[in-house]
Amino acid sequence: CGAGAFACQRRSILSMSRTLIIGYGNPIRGDDALGWRVAERLRELVTDPCVEILSLHQLAPELMESLSQVDLAIFIDAAVGPEPGALLERRIEPRASGAASFTHRATPEALLWAARALYGRTAEGHMITVTGADFSYSMDLSPTVQARLAGVVSAVLLLVGKPPTGAGP
Repeated sequence: CGAGAFACQRRSILSMSRTLIIGYGNPIRGDDALGWRVAERLRELVTDPCVEILSLHQLAPELMESLSQVDLAIFIDAAVGPEPGALLERRIEPRASGAASFTHRATPEALLWAARALYGRTAEGHMITVTGADFSYSMDLSPTVQARLAGVVSAVLLLVGKPPTGAGP
């Protein structure tokens, strides 16, 4: 649970859940920075020691142990699709994929599956994506994706059980 491990363990006895939020993507590729930007905003809003927030370039097998130790995992990423700005939140289930998928790109579903296979348990998984408009080299989100940032933050806060007030840009 990070720096507040003792507080989290104490609260876990009282049936408080542990949560891992993972915002991922490339922070210098325009809209691919969505996960990073959401994670940055959440760090300002969430002070619960039982919530760990990560910003990553990509998902990696090293996350499996952490996924086996939390109750809820929320993955945030930009997506490619025909409707820029489309926001999708969905529950994801552990699903095996080929071993080769871990060499370059792991999926949230495969990491959840592998955590269960290796450690005997895994988190409840949720995926939140926004379809990007511009993935060129840039430090800025497109206006379309920037407009969805507060909505993604609110969706995460609802999943974590926190009121989404103050989740604005």
